[in-house]
Amino acid sequence: MSKNILNIAVVGCSNMAKLHMNGIKAREGANLYAICDNDPDVLAKRQEEMQVEKTCTDYRDLVNDPKVDAVVLVVPDQVHLEMTVAFLRAGKAVLCEKPFALTVEECLEMIRVEKETDGKLMVGQICRCTPGFIKAKELVDAGRIGELIFVESEYAHNYSDARGARDWRVDPARHIVIGGGCHAIDLLRWIAGDPTEVYGHHNHKGLVDWPTCDTAVAVYKFPNNVMGKVFVSSGCKRDYTMRTVLYGTMGTIICDNTSDYITLYEDSATTEYYKGQKIDVRVDNHNCTAEIDAFVTALINNEPMPVSSMEGTKTVIVCCASVQSMNEHRVIEIEYPEA
Repeated sequence: MSKNILNIAVVGCSNMAKLHMNGIKAREGANLYAICDNDPDVLAKRQEEMQVEKTCTDYRDLVNDPKVDAVVLVVPDQVHLEMTVAFLRAGKAVLCEKPFALTVEECLEMIRVEKETDGKLMVGQICRCTPGFIKAKELVDAGRIGELIFVESEYAHNYSDARGARDWRVDPARHIVIGGGCHAIDLLRWIAGDPTEVYGHHNHKGLVDWPTCDTAVAVYKFPNNVMGKVFVSSGCKRDYTMRTVLYGTMGTIICDNTSDYITLYEDSATTEYYKGQKIDVRVDNHNCTAEIDAFVTALINNEPMPVSSMEGTKTVIVCCASVQSMNEHRVIEIEYPEA
């Protein structure tokens, strides 16, 4: 985009949306122009905090507003397709929160419209902005733990009191592997590459009044014969965590998104690997400021989106293949579309 200051609208006024709003306000070259929520009370509360030029309860008001340059969608997964397509066709750049969609078909339709309109579309995979995970990937890429052998991550989050506005999380179409596990799956994809096969199991013992399984485990085959595992639960009884362990031929990294350090074990002449080295990192498990910064930078400089629509689609492909394996009790080969 040729503009030096972008008018950005945020659809959704949840606490997560507020983090995006704060990120926009903190970013030079970005203006939080409008906010939208279909709950007037929620909208009024957020407007009192943010003091933006425009508010509305129908996102179509923003679609038709020529002042809007870009939009951030922090809305239920079920409406990502509808809203993304509408804004792209109106010439607005879009940052769509994870998961990109609940089905592969919806993801591919958004990509099709993105290409058709020559639009700009980014997916909000927030773990790629988490300081501890960024540092872990830097260490892996630098060869500090040698070649990867096994990688694992977990998304453990008690949803007992997190049904979402109007119970949007309680939807038979929203399997926890797709809606929440996409965090852990995308993180491992980012570090180890695209898995080629999956086998998994799930059960329904934590949130028995919800319509879908709430706990799942999946084993993956990654490139270079790297093994991987993801554990997901929305019915566990513990504090939220995304503990992640990366095992290599020369060391191990243990990290998560809620601690102020990661632990590096190295097998070298100058370190005792079994003691481990604590590396300080900043705690920010929803670093929307960095996500907004990357989005705006790409728009102003007319650069590719840092997390492209295809990247978001590949994560959904792996999620859906995992659920298919769990439902059919067999190994699923994972296939990806051509870029």
